[in-house]
Amino acid sequence: MVTDSDIFNITKIDKEAIKSLEDSLEFSQQHYENFPVASFVLPKHLRDPIALIYTFARQGDDFADDGHHKPTWRLAKLHGFKIELDHIASNTKTKSPFFTELGNTIRKYELPLTPFYDLLDAFGQDVTKTRYANFYELLDYCRRSANPIGALLLHLFGKATHENLIYSNKICTALQLINFYQDVAIDFENEFHKSRIYLCQDEMQQFSVTEAQIASQHLNRHWEEFMLFNIDRAEAMLHEGKPLEHILPGRIGLEMRMIIGGGERVLYKLKNVRGDIFKHRPTLQTWDWPLILLKALLR
Repeated sequence: MVTDSDIFNITKIDKEAIKSLEDSLEFSQQHYENFPVASFVLPKHLRDPIALIYTFARQGDDFADDGHHKPTWRLAKLHGFKIELDHIASNTKTKSPFFTELGNTIRKYELPLTPFYDLLDAFGQDVTKTRYANFYELLDYCRRSANPIGALLLHLFGKATHENLIYSNKICTALQLINFYQDVAIDFENEFHKSRIYLCQDEMQQFSVTEAQIASQHLNRHWEEFMLFNIDRAEAMLHEGKPLEHILPGRIGLEMRMIIGGGERVLYKLKNVRGDIFKHRPTLQTWDWPLILLKALLR
């Protein structure tokens, strides 16, 4: 249980974690692996606001994953972020330069606060939940861990229509699932994560895949069929969101085509190794991006 004392002593924003607004873009570039964030493709005036949003999400995720500290510490840190959001919601002052700037951005672009709260809720769940019974549970997690980023970007672009949000949710959930499949071994092996498994327990049973098999990294046809089933489902979901890449105009649309192209490229690599992410974790390399950009320009 997180006590008031925990919150008072622990939830102050670490100067080492977020020093200033100027660090936010560099911070996002250091952490992001597969998909462009605030890239050169976007109009310059949007890059800092996007970097702020991503820094908020990345730092919250890092708090949840910080296994050097107990769950109470991590939850208290996340609660500290919630307190800062409450300050923004009530338009009261904060001592944090980062949250001051984030609040200014939220007000300037009329961004909703719900997606920020949803992200914190998902990060808190990462601290306390390590298994998912079925796909509905996993989708609910993605709804809070991934979809809010897409929603905030659409609001930032002034394109947050009902239809566009549906497409965005499909894309964001698919990208989150793709990341799960890349990181099966990493999530399970990391002692700080309590051996998380972002795979559906009922589907593992259906395909005769066990946790012991993940632990031993034993591949057989059951694992291959299971992984290809998951990969195909994520690919179908990504394609359901693809109309958004042509709905969004200009450079914003190009950025979206690159994000989707990055997801498609990782899917291709996942299929190419037949789900063997233990020996061949698919990632995007430097030489992948020119191909992704070329395809995005030709679409």
